[in-house]
Amino acid sequence: MRHQHKAVIWDMDGVIADTAPYHLQAWQEVFRRRGVRYTEDDFKRNFGKRNDSIIRSVLGSRVPLAEMEAIAAEKEELFRRWAASRIRPLPGAIELMQALREHGFAQAMGSSAPLENIELVTRRLGIAGFFRVIVSGREVTEGKPSPQVFLRAAERLGARPEDCVVIEDAVAGVSAAKRAGMSCIAVTSTNSRDKLSGADLIVDTLEEVTVAGLASLLGC
Repeated sequence: MRHQHKAVIWDMDGVIADTAPYHLQAWQEVFRRRGVRYTEDDFKRNFGKRNDSIIRSVLGSRVPLAEMEAIAAEKEELFRRWAASRIRPLPGAIELMQALREHGFAQAMGSSAPLENIELVTRRLGIAGFFRVIVSGREVTEGKPSPQVFLRAAERLGARPEDCVVIEDAVAGVSAAKRAGMSCIAVTSTNSRDKLSGADLIVDTLEEVTVAGLASLLGC
């Protein structure tokens, strides 16, 4: 295939699936139970980061590990309960996956989400078969903006970072992609264009992205 050595690494929440409203509700509920108000601005600032980073940013760095794990588990259970029957793909995402497969691109997912969430979304949308590799937030020691999750995905694909394009929607995710030495396409589903200015290409929906345009970011 023409692009067999090139790869696309997808974020999930806010890129493939419209899950942000259910994450927001779940975070607000778990923090409300602990007497803390969690605003939409707080949510946007933390979107794309791992749960441990989010919890520390709200409750402080001295939260005991056991408590942090309990809060994260509670939040994700709420998310899956509320999102399960409501998950919808974002415009252009599945069509782009199909086109990339037809043109020989390897595809991976690199998400801060736990594997249970990834399995829920990929099962509901019927997209698991597109991904040769899936790396979840639990498989790395540092969350985004650390580049670990994307570098791990590239390694498992057998792809060089410079041959990878990351598709993201979060500020932390764009930073992670660039720190990994990868090209980045950012979608404005959860952040404004000015906040995503570090990306190589910014689009409002993935309907705007063509295989040719994506390949041009990799010089092919």
